[in-house]
Amino acid sequence: MPVLKQFQGKSQYAPSIDRRLRPSACGPVTVAVILNFLDIPDSRVPVNQLYKLLGTTHIGLFKWRLVRRLQKWLGKDWEVRKCSLAEALQELEDGRPVAAKFDKWFSFKWRGHYEFDYHWVPVIGYEKNADDVILTIHDNGSPTTPSSVRLVSYRKNLGMLSFVKIAPVSKQKGH
Repeated sequence: MPVLKQFQGKSQYAPSIDRRLRPSACGPVTVAVILNFLDIPDSRVPVNQLYKLLGTTHIGLFKWRLVRRLQKWLGKDWEVRKCSLAEALQELEDGRPVAAKFDKWFSFKWRGHYEFDYHWVPVIGYEKNADDVILTIHDNGSPTTPSSVRLVSYRKNLGMLSFVKIAPVSKQKGH
């Protein structure tokens, strides 16, 4: 599966983001770039505003809170929900990025070695091989590295990686 080449990422450490919010802005940045890609009318708000709208805290954005608040904000024409790997891959096939949350703390996977301890990123592509799915993500960066496209093993992060789809209801199969 080719990556969504027209996808534009953003660093959570960009100068436009309030310095105090940057360490925990990966969730709002992920949502902002996905909404921008989907070109949803009236959804282009600054990350600082999205941070508050989604209820992000200094320790990050809880998945349940993202789903509930973004669904309420986008309304009945959009579906925002947790989804499986298979559903996430189908979203990518349908040309839509998916939000992924790496979370070893709240999934109680403290001792594993994962790509990230706690981080939201957009998934923009994938490739299957014999024993794994390699996800193409657009990492939101760090204080010392810019945002960039990276490849991540699903198998290596199994058990602490989850996905959230943001899809128009009218374009889903069965609707």
